[in-house]
Amino acid sequence: MKFKKKINAYNLQELLVVLVIVGILILIAIPNFMGVINKAKSVEARQQLKAIHSFQNNYYFMYNTYSIDFEKIDFIAPKTAAEGGTSNYTYEIIEASEVSFKARAISLFDSDGDGVKSTWEINQDGIPKEVVKD
Repeated sequence: MKFKKKINAYNLQELLVVLVIVGILILIAIPNFMGVINKAKSVEARQQLKAIHSFQNNYYFMYNTYSIDFEKIDFIAPKTAAEGGTSNYTYEIIEASEVSFKARAISLFDSDGDGVKSTWEINQDGIPKEVVKD
């Protein structure tokens, strides 16, 4: 009579307990990482606003005024996901005069679901500021 050697293995109940514990840990960790994700996305807004500032300064040195039109300053806004791109923000110049301008970046996503979207602005001073926090 031959005896088969017993193989050490985990049963289904033990695997399910481990999966439940891992799931609970993930649910606890996700809210903590949302701030990091939002910071990473906001880097795009700050970089593009600084580019707008640079283009506006070039335009100002040539014409002694700021422009309200992206085409005049030769800025091409990145495409959003709806347009086939990867941008997380939409961009607009909200005011421009002979002495000042203000450009805005508005987030396409509301990460915490409260109806408020992150909004960044820059003016002729060149410092991007988050005016509406998500």
